[in-house]
Amino acid sequence: MRKRGGGRSFRGRDIAVDLGTANTLVYVRGRGIVLDQPSVVALDVTSGTPLAVGHDAKRMAGRTPAHIQVVRPLKDGVIADFDVCEKMLRYFIDQISGSRWAKPRMVICVPSGITGVEQRAVQEAAEYAGARKPAFIIEEPMAAAIGAGLPVQSPRGSMIVDIGGGTTEVAVISLGGIVAAQSARVGGDVMDDSIAQYVKKEYSVALGDSTAEEVKVALGSAWPLTDEMYAEIRGRDLVTGLPKTVTVSSVEMREALEEPIGSIIDTVKFTLDQTPPELAADIMDQGITLAGGGALLRGLDQRLANETGMPIRITPDPLYAVARGSGQSLEEFEVLRGVLFSSGDQY
Repeated sequence: MRKRGGGRSFRGRDIAVDLGTANTLVYVRGRGIVLDQPSVVALDVTSGTPLAVGHDAKRMAGRTPAHIQVVRPLKDGVIADFDVCEKMLRYFIDQISGSRWAKPRMVICVPSGITGVEQRAVQEAAEYAGARKPAFIIEEPMAAAIGAGLPVQSPRGSMIVDIGGGTTEVAVISLGGIVAAQSARVGGDVMDDSIAQYVKKEYSVALGDSTAEEVKVALGSAWPLTDEMYAEIRGRDLVTGLPKTVTVSSVEMREALEEPIGSIIDTVKFTLDQTPPELAADIMDQGITLAGGGALLRGLDQRLANETGMPIRITPDPLYAVARGSGQSLEEFEVLRGVLFSSGDQY
């Protein structure tokens, strides 16, 4: 089944949305990425009305009175709270479109491992938020590969590892399709939680989500550093209930992150194991490309290279690879239409 009007209907009003667990990015055709906000909504508990969305809502996390609740509508890459997700999407669409665009055509990214029901929920949320029907779907590893500049239409195999907030997507791509893929529900959020659990166990100190994320960015690593680092972190003493400051090292944080990093490496190895020999040989030549916020973790490329024996490349601006790739599917709709899905059917 082909879309009426072919590529001509994809003009002027087209937007692509990287609906991530941690951040939502919006790409407008012809303009590039115009919005990058945390996927967070602050709600009035009594009325259910959104009080703040994005950066403003994230700043409220852990600091709200009883009548305000801060919600992250996506968990592990899929919609956990449909109504809040729809309100958030509507807010973001209104932010970039105003009243000039009635119903934008939309391409929206989903993890490769989601079920048909979860995929339909994403499409419905987009349509309820004001997108023109049908909303198109692109799988995240495909979008990340396009955004990273990999030759997805070529018969040569390319491997992408996209480490987001909620999921890690690993895929081998050839001839415009995904040949082998594995999706693991481990990403930046699980790393943050691992750090919080480690500090709780070793120091009896409770950390907030934002503090754990800051510690990951400041001290997190997957491979020994030339100069190990230390930082003071503040939390609540679980014994006395009073505020407490402790000093932690990058060595400790590497230990804290060992389990989620191990899961990511296992996912990469499993996907390589499922890859046809000819494509595996191509990947040996070209290497593995890392994208997503998790690619910024210090030493992850060295750890993966050590574990797989393959060259590792981190794409420039890894946080924006998925949004760029989904936007590219709009800019070159006729060329890339084969990677898009609509209502469960490939177009």
